[in-house]
Amino acid sequence: MRLALRRPRRALIVAPHPDDEVIGAAGLIQLLRRRGTRVGVAIVSDGAASHPGSLRWPRPRLIAARRRESLRALRRLGIPAGDVAFLGLPDSRLSDGVPSGTLRRLTRGIDLIVGPAASDAHPDHQAVAAALHRLPGRARRLTYQVWPPRTAIGARARTLVVPGGTAAKRSLIRLHATQLGMIRDDPAGFAIAAHELAAFAHPIETFVELRR
Repeated sequence: MRLALRRPRRALIVAPHPDDEVIGAAGLIQLLRRRGTRVGVAIVSDGAASHPGSLRWPRPRLIAARRRESLRALRRLGIPAGDVAFLGLPDSRLSDGVPSGTLRRLTRGIDLIVGPAASDAHPDHQAVAAALHRLPGRARRLTYQVWPPRTAIGARARTLVVPGGTAAKRSLIRLHATQLGMIRDDPAGFAIAAHELAAFAHPIETFVELRR
């Protein structure tokens, strides 16, 4: 079933890591922008845990690179840097706690909150989903799932077609080069595999609306 977008005035896309915002919601961002919605993005972690063994990419350099990658991709979607908040929490340690006060400030006056699903396999995504669930308010809530890629979410799933299809979404994900094999001096480092990229670049995005 297709997702009914409605016409929210302000939306916030919440991403546990830099790149989750385009993997989970690039098409949604585009369609909301076309409807005149002001879209902000909050990226919760610093994204620095992907290559802990790299000497050429110590944490400060990797954090800066991942922020640039997100800003570049979001700029293509019409989101200015001033509408992107980097919370900078330690990657892979979000289960230690996501500050509810920060999220409350970011969601003040927001009509639509889009964040990770509680069913996502990544612990950081689960932690962010739990923190968002605890927030008060009557804003509409949508969730997206990243891990594992293309998992069926069930009868409550709602879909939308990504403008530009697979090629457009793939080009946005490819801007996150640090996660696609560019860093080569850490054999144990993370890289999105070819089959994962194909799944992430699927031309249909899937969301579940949470009932409160």
